[in-house]
Amino acid sequence: MQSIIQKLPSSPGVYQYFDENGKLLYVGKAKNLRNRVKSYWRFTPIFKPHTAQSPRIIKMLHEAQNLEYIVVQTEEDALILENSLIKQLKPKYNILLRDDKTYPYIYIDESNPYPRFEITRKVVKGKNITYYGPFPTGGKALFDALYEVYPLVQKKSCLKEGKACLFYQIKKCLAPCEEKVTPAEYGEIVTQAKEAISKRRKLVSILEEKMTNLAMQERYEEASGTRDTIQAISSLTVSSNIDLANQMNLDIFAIQNGDERGVIVKLFMREGKIISSTYSYFRHTHIFDVNEAYKQALLEFYSIDTPNVSRQVLTAHTFEDSQQVAQTLSTRFDKKIEVLTPQRGPKAKLITLALQNCEELLRTKQSDTVMEQQIADLFDLTVIPYRIETFDNSHMMGAATVGGMVVWDEGKWDKSSYRRYTLHERDEYGQMKEMLSRRIKDFKIHPAPDLWILDGGQANLNLAKELLKIANVNLDVIAIAKEKLDAKAHRAKGSAKDMIYTAKERIELKPNDKRLHWVQRQRDEAHRYAITYHQNKKRKEDTQVSLLNKKGIGKATVQKLIDYFGTFEAINNASYEELSMVTNKKIASIIKS
Repeated sequence: MQSIIQKLPSSPGVYQYFDENGKLLYVGKAKNLRNRVKSYWRFTPIFKPHTAQSPRIIKMLHEAQNLEYIVVQTEEDALILENSLIKQLKPKYNILLRDDKTYPYIYIDESNPYPRFEITRKVVKGKNITYYGPFPTGGKALFDALYEVYPLVQKKSCLKEGKACLFYQIKKCLAPCEEKVTPAEYGEIVTQAKEAISKRRKLVSILEEKMTNLAMQERYEEASGTRDTIQAISSLTVSSNIDLANQMNLDIFAIQNGDERGVIVKLFMREGKIISSTYSYFRHTHIFDVNEAYKQALLEFYSIDTPNVSRQVLTAHTFEDSQQVAQTLSTRFDKKIEVLTPQRGPKAKLITLALQNCEELLRTKQSDTVMEQQIADLFDLTVIPYRIETFDNSHMMGAATVGGMVVWDEGKWDKSSYRRYTLHERDEYGQMKEMLSRRIKDFKIHPAPDLWILDGGQANLNLAKELLKIANVNLDVIAIAKEKLDAKAHRAKGSAKDMIYTAKERIELKPNDKRLHWVQRQRDEAHRYAITYHQNKKRKEDTQVSLLNKKGIGKATVQKLIDYFGTFEAINNASYEELSMVTNKKIASIIKS
């Protein structure tokens, strides 16, 4: 490794340290690769880690046996590549914050004479568009409340109809489609609604009055729904009396690492008022690094499609790469963006407010992942598995072959992250390989979890480890399989035994062990999800086979077509010539007709 370091170029780039087994330890970026990497080491009298480094880096360097690097054009390219590789590969000594959500914004396009409010998560094309937000929580409730309180055009299709509808009759619309209201009059209503987005007290007061009236009429279900809307709108902001008189737009980020977990707090100030806030937890880590944390948080939040980006971003702590991050964001959005850590004045009070919220969230958050900690100890995992992905596949005699991935995150199912896979391989080993390979390719967009659980035995475990090794991804894997008697899974009710396979050993737990029940629960949810998809797909394929049979195409020919093209969609999209080649001209004519 010493010879590699001494021959490094003076170009910007990204460097990666590996241990003796080829496991990725650390990813870093540099404006000058030679100078940056050399700073880690002392070359005389012997080659060893430089003592000026942090304990975390010194520990990493003692494990490092190899170095690889990638040269890029600019330091900005290096920063973006570094962030991407950390997300994708989960290096052992880099931290990974799991907060890459996009938040909704409310927007209005006032180039129309009767504009409507809409919700978006990305930039919308148009010259006269105003964005409000972001709204991490409660945005949809606020959006719905606007249409509940103000007589706006309720649906996109309303103006096209040219005739007043039910919304006019129930006084939720003024029927601009019949010109019963002028653009100027309608514009005054829009102005009131726009003010209500940031100054929500009036809006909440109207909703509270409506809730009271509904309750007095004994319409309790509707009153309950209005109450929930009020609570959602009220939860948008943290309690604060800090208002900036100069109508500034600011985004405030604070990150704290606690004893059990860390937390990220974000406050969003628009026109001098805090309009929304959010927070997310990340697992406690002894390798926490302020510079890496803020780099990841900012680069992940400000994606290229983010609307309404503030020109000033405040961070609770200074960090080494703040100016480079600011330059990267300025280039990304084609406007000057500053990343600042104010020490005094009203902006410093906003920082204090964000840090106070961090401390309160860390104080009140109770550990709800006791089982995950026990699982980590039992299976000797490298981290506590707060986020777990479990895989299973399903088919019937090779038909309607599908796979399913379910996700357990912070003690609950994250159903929005579930994924279904249509698989093409014929054997179960090949199907699992296809499914895991596709998930690994997706790590760049959706980062790897803390643990994979596979339905299957040692073969599937070895397969996953090999695929992850090829991709240089650090990820714990276990597999769970039914006990086999006479080469068949033993599923007798009450006596079926599950074997759990880890990287080091095979473990058999007692049937009443809660840790076994936890793993079984993950496996069973994946099985349920996969088999439901299989049943739906099988039903659809059976219908398509029946239709082809009615056209005079026999089952053997249908199977021949499926074997060649893979799916019914591919058969329908195939050309006459392709179909003729696989079958004959008569069959091709029937299908194309």
